[in-house]
Amino acid sequence: MPILAPRMRCMSLLEAVSGLTRLAFLIIALVIVLPVAPIDPTAIAVLTRILSLATIALLGWIAVTATHVTGDLYLRRFRLDAADNLLARKHTTQVRIMRRVVDTLIVVLTVSAALMTFQSVRQYGVSLFASAGVAGLVAGLAARPMLSNLIAGIQIATTQPIRLDDEVVIENQWGRIEEITSTYVVIRLWDLRRLIVPLSYFIEKPFESWTRKSTKLIGAVSLHVSYMAPIERLREKALEIVRASPLWDGDVAKLQVNEAKEAALELRVLASARTSGAVADLRTEIREKMITFLQREYPTCLPQPAAAPAPQPTRPPDVPSPPASTST
Repeated sequence: MPILAPRMRCMSLLEAVSGLTRLAFLIIALVIVLPVAPIDPTAIAVLTRILSLATIALLGWIAVTATHVTGDLYLRRFRLDAADNLLARKHTTQVRIMRRVVDTLIVVLTVSAALMTFQSVRQYGVSLFASAGVAGLVAGLAARPMLSNLIAGIQIATTQPIRLDDEVVIENQWGRIEEITSTYVVIRLWDLRRLIVPLSYFIEKPFESWTRKSTKLIGAVSLHVSYMAPIERLREKALEIVRASPLWDGDVAKLQVNEAKEAALELRVLASARTSGAVADLRTEIREKMITFLQREYPTCLPQPAAAPAPQPTRPPDVPSPPASTST
């Protein structure tokens, strides 16, 4: 997307809040005019209180709208659909999490300002909270998960252990970070299921990130062959397959004898690719072509299936079993 000039950004911001701003000024004008209007004083007091609450609510609404518009304008300089979108994902994650945190703070401040317009709340607030100690304790315990997730959201926005579209392995399941809210993270799994995880999980527990610094990964393919297999010839073939593949990124390519077991050798082919999807496809390609090569050139080097145990003779059901022998 094209980067907007500062003047264009200010105009977009003013256009987004213009309607709310006009309504807020109208309410303020009514609040100023009501004291001199020929209306019953009681009705004036009620209308003044209502208009004051409406003004506070509108100001909070304007602040939330301005926050969202500012964040959207800032993110227009980044593109998530680009090939190298690490910087875009970083800033998008920061803006979205911080926007939700700011929204929460604005709502809390707006509600607090609205309550402070009532004299009774200001005068007896301390005594009401003191007399409701048990209820306050229960409410504090109930709000603890929300507060911990809110703090975790601020930590994630600043330190960024995860970002939008990151590839992670969590609870032994692979997926992509699809959405980060103020309390939980939505992970889209490989089979299109969604895993919902609290924000605090990513601060308190370990997990795998496949795209923390780069999307590049190394894939491994294991093959089992007999001790008579020509290792050098298999190495040449594996490197030929890897180098001919358009999925290979030109970096890592090797074949190693990973383990020498009693009945067979375990070979491991390593190859790198630009993304996890390319690594998965490259591993499949290497595995299929190496097996085809072994079947065609060295079939005797493939592991032989274990011989099935000989069937045990069974006694016909109509023949009774002999009695157990007894000693006299």
